[in-house]
Amino acid sequence: MARGEGITIRDVAQRAGVSITAVSHSLNGKGTISEATRARVKAAADELGYQADAFARGMRQGSIGAIGLVLRSLDALGDYTPAGVDVFERFVGIVSAKALAKGLSITLVPDLSRQPVPPLAFSMDGYIIMSPHENDPVAAILDKRGIPYVCYGKIPGRQDFIHWASEDDPLAARQLLAHFETAGARDVVLVPGSDRNSWNQDFLQEYLVWCHAHGVKPRVYEQAERTGVDGGRDAGRRILADGVPEAVLCLTGRHAAGVQLEFLAAGIAIPGQVMIAAASDSEHSRSSRPAITAFELNPADCADALLDMLQELLKTGQAPGPRLTKARLRPRASSRRD
Repeated sequence: MARGEGITIRDVAQRAGVSITAVSHSLNGKGTISEATRARVKAAADELGYQADAFARGMRQGSIGAIGLVLRSLDALGDYTPAGVDVFERFVGIVSAKALAKGLSITLVPDLSRQPVPPLAFSMDGYIIMSPHENDPVAAILDKRGIPYVCYGKIPGRQDFIHWASEDDPLAARQLLAHFETAGARDVVLVPGSDRNSWNQDFLQEYLVWCHAHGVKPRVYEQAERTGVDGGRDAGRRILADGVPEAVLCLTGRHAAGVQLEFLAAGIAIPGQVMIAAASDSEHSRSSRPAITAFELNPADCADALLDMLQELLKTGQAPGPRLTKARLRPRASSRRD
């Protein structure tokens, strides 16, 4: 669908049960429209997303040099400043600086699938979606409105969508499992998050393949990302109730820190009895004692790839993809068996 198509003032009028003139006056603060009518029109416009489109059409004279950034993991978390989680702050800072160098600006936009939508949301030239979810409504909205976008992480189930970049998560999962295996671990537990994104899914898939290849029974303890360190401690209790493993791989640093605290409280030696690692570094993994082995993600290279891809999409409507980068494994005391 081309930009500018979609919801019209006539649609709003029909939804609100008023004339087109009444819609125009209500949204522009003109005329002698009653407050009840103004409220009804405003509600109809919000439901249809018309106000944002109208604003965008009024402002748009070709490109405005602005890119929207949606952080889907934080949308799902319901907290845009989770304690100790710095990967999102790092990515936002890096992509903003790199965008400025390319003559673009980055605007953080909250969940587009929730009402009311910020008025500027659909005036952006394009979007970067960080950690899109399976059947992601934000991607569906942008598709419907014909707004170009790229993703930090692939969209699960969308094999046709190639405009994404990320660290090579399957490779990272294999590296961590090999790290444990080299130290003698066979009974390895996985603690993934509950968000239905490719990061969680790729690690789970690689873990299941590893378990099958080694003839061991998978032990998976899913934990919602929002539960943080306390959620990690809860996962730790559930793991111990089923038997002490040789290693635990958590997707988030906060869960890894919580699992480690629970194991230490139970008298389990780390790393002597159990090794622990996280798929994403954080303040929690760095400051834990012992410090927790983790992958340091690569937002700089991903930001470059995403911005180049999006600029090409905006210019020609096409761009090559996907692009994979490599995260760096940071071995620390939680998995070192010298």
